[in-house]
Amino acid sequence: MPLADLSKCSNTIVDIVPRQPKDQRYANAYLFGAICPARDTGAALVLPHADAIAMQHHLDEISCRVAAGAHAVLALDKAGWHTSRKLRVPANISLLHLPPASPELNPTENVWQYLRQTYLSNRVFRDYDDVVEASSSAWNKLTAEPGRIASIGTRSWTAVSQGP
Repeated sequence: MPLADLSKCSNTIVDIVPRQPKDQRYANAYLFGAICPARDTGAALVLPHADAIAMQHHLDEISCRVAAGAHAVLALDKAGWHTSRKLRVPANISLLHLPPASPELNPTENVWQYLRQTYLSNRVFRDYDDVVEASSSAWNKLTAEPGRIASIGTRSWTAVSQGP
């Protein structure tokens, strides 16, 4: 049986599948980020590896950005670099390790989704430096938009009140 010439048909897979860029190369950069919805701010580093050394750099960066007299609580999954005994957690930070398979408890997961869908999806990057630049640019755009971090990261059930 001869194959049909699909180019003459309407509503074929050729007509309905949107074109997206494809790339078979692999170059990874890791965006370590943390947000403070109450202050509508965040801290991030784009690093070449996801390991305990990178996490230590991230903790140090967060520590520098915590408001004077404040204490940050970081909600984290249990990735190896989040739980490493090599980490020296700064005095103004506490780590809150979340249960397995519960990304809905971590507001930062919504930040990653927002960055991917708004700035980073359906793109082909020239090289590693382009990946780093795109990731940095996406984070900087996120933090420059007033109210965005507060909107994405605020969960009503996380509010702690001192009043009645």
